[in-house]
Amino acid sequence: MTANGLLQIALYLLALLALTKPLGAYMARVYEGKPCGLDRVLGPVERGIYRLSGVRADEEMEWTVYALCVLLFSAAGVVFLYLLQRLQGALPLNPQAFGAVTPDSSLNTAASFVTNTDWQGYAGESTMSYLTQMTGLAVQSFVSAATGMAILVAFIRGLARRSSATIGNFWVDLTRGTLYILLPLSLILALVLVSQGVVQTLAPYRTVSLAEPVPGTVDVLGLPHAAITEQVLPLGPVASQVAVKHLGTNGGGFFNANAAHPFENPTPLTDFLLVLAQTVIAAALCHTFGKMVGDTRQGWALLAAMLLVLVSFILFGYWAEAAGNPRFNSLGINQTASDLCPGGNMEGKEVRFGVARSALFAATTTATSCGAVNSMHDSFTPLGGLVPLFLMQFSETILGGVGSGLYGMLTFVIVAVFIAGLMVGRTPEYLGKKIESYEMKMASLIVLLMPLIVLFLTALAVVTAPGAKAAANPGAHGFSEILYAWSSMSNNNGSAFAGISANVPFYNLLGSLAMLLSRFWLAIPTLAIAGSLARKKTVPPGAGTLPTHTPLFVVFLIGIVVLVGALTFFPALALGPVVEHLQMLEKP
Repeated sequence: MTANGLLQIALYLLALLALTKPLGAYMARVYEGKPCGLDRVLGPVERGIYRLSGVRADEEMEWTVYALCVLLFSAAGVVFLYLLQRLQGALPLNPQAFGAVTPDSSLNTAASFVTNTDWQGYAGESTMSYLTQMTGLAVQSFVSAATGMAILVAFIRGLARRSSATIGNFWVDLTRGTLYILLPLSLILALVLVSQGVVQTLAPYRTVSLAEPVPGTVDVLGLPHAAITEQVLPLGPVASQVAVKHLGTNGGGFFNANAAHPFENPTPLTDFLLVLAQTVIAAALCHTFGKMVGDTRQGWALLAAMLLVLVSFILFGYWAEAAGNPRFNSLGINQTASDLCPGGNMEGKEVRFGVARSALFAATTTATSCGAVNSMHDSFTPLGGLVPLFLMQFSETILGGVGSGLYGMLTFVIVAVFIAGLMVGRTPEYLGKKIESYEMKMASLIVLLMPLIVLFLTALAVVTAPGAKAAANPGAHGFSEILYAWSSMSNNNGSAFAGISANVPFYNLLGSLAMLLSRFWLAIPTLAIAGSLARKKTVPPGAGTLPTHTPLFVVFLIGIVVLVGALTFFPALALGPVVEHLQMLEKP
């Protein structure tokens, strides 16, 4: 670990905290329908959308209607995106003449982008047309993120309101989140990315001559290989999709190499902005929460709990990667890091980013449910690879996806205050709302489903030929690859460990089911809790009320998240990265 690497991490955290309050306050005004500065320009557009779609902006919904709208809108998105991929060979804006995507891959990708997972079992530059990328994948990157934010806002209203039968209007929340938050921020970021060299064009791929041609060779079998004098450069409307893939914690890259590709992420500045973009909305929503419930201390407490865990994992991952491969020590190879020679484990990493930025990116992209990558996690050291794997298994609570991360953490808050209430023999309450059996039943569904899906599908993949043979490595590392894949899909993260051939019917079909269940099985109980809380009266705080904005509660909440959520995966982690690390320490 070097001073330079630690400084880069510190600058990122300072920038994130500096943007949290202004952006959070802005988003609170957007969702409360107050003037936000852009309403003079975008207000007529918003009202025009309502007129065209027949939405009455002043008509609110009960939680059941709100949930039905979420499901119907998402189902329509799955159908549209599936058909778009199957028909892309006959549609325009396809300069490379790509044919139809296979049925199982089309279903997997449709479920992936609609659920804000953006797991990619395909190589974008050799599979998807410009039309599919723009009107399918990029559009879903906007609306799936806006859907998660809308569910969160409905949950916040449930806590803030008293004796109310409604929690807002889904179509209004969806429209305002897209129009006033995601679109302006994506436009700004896309322009900056273009200025740094990120590609943005509708021109077809270009063939160029190599400055240093590769001479012809003869391999060990005596087979000749012709000289390579040309290369095909993939192009496309990249910057516009990259911007929202990070701001919306989507993570679906235009290219197969994702943010490790120089056309998506060409400079250290773009890398810094992408890391900041994939965390800033999720962090700022904590302040939005505090503003909307009338107590900003509550939002800062939640953000403190998230960042304490995140920073710990960032530093641990950086340390693990900076320490390098212990097997090299026996060969006399110096891996010691210094400010002049970063050292450490550089396998699978871009030299323009190095170990510190790769570790920072890996931790933030899996903590936030973004899933973009600027290095190959499969090439991390066992303990370095444990960091992104374990962060995904925190049930989208450490920042998490935009919207979904915070309502996931609020579910654990409900569990925490319920347990605290049992400890003192008092009916638990949060923000003046009593937490009773109904809320706990719904919270239990949310907390238990993800581990069940991950562990069951991992076990199924390990003991069946289609699942096991997709892993490129045997032993503990191969198990880590399989566990990572199911943790990624079942947590709506989408990042890839690499080293696993997942574009096969086994992973495509079961992965589609895992992604849909993990998104909507969690979203519907969340809205049910919101509806239940909205109907309740506010209870004035008393002598036995647990303060939920203090450092003590922050520590207690972290403990509940770790004990109730993450500890479920300790046995599986022990079989994967932990065993692999111990094997590396053995003398060869």
